[in-house]
Amino acid sequence: MVYLTRHEHFNAAHKLSNPNWTKEKNVEVFGKCANENWHGHNYDLMITVKGKVDPDTGFVMDVKKLSELITDHVTEKLDHKNLNMDVPFLKDKFPSTENVAIAIWEQLSPHLPKNVKLHCVKLYETPRIGVEYFGGE
Repeated sequence: MVYLTRHEHFNAAHKLSNPNWTKEKNVEVFGKCANENWHGHNYDLMITVKGKVDPDTGFVMDVKKLSELITDHVTEKLDHKNLNMDVPFLKDKFPSTENVAIAIWEQLSPHLPKNVKLHCVKLYETPRIGVEYFGGE
């Protein structure tokens, strides 16, 4: 099994705020991320797929095709958007980095070639804060 990773990037804004809590409770839990006027991140996204190397091409998957799938199904829908309001696949989801990574998995996984499996969605909202999602529970 060989693992292939493609690194992509997008910019987006969001606000972390639980509508069932008071403004004070949201600020206590989420700090600056509960800013009434939103805040943004320069997200780094790493998508790792796994599979066997095709003896004819030497590839697990054509990297250009992987990039196109990520662009079409993920980054084009997220880039320069408000994650709370503008992204249909995040509707009614709390836009934490964890939930965004899960949603990216759900968006991308069905579109991969049959001989390739999604292994990991790694999403960094800052150079020091990121999550990894491996599917399932």
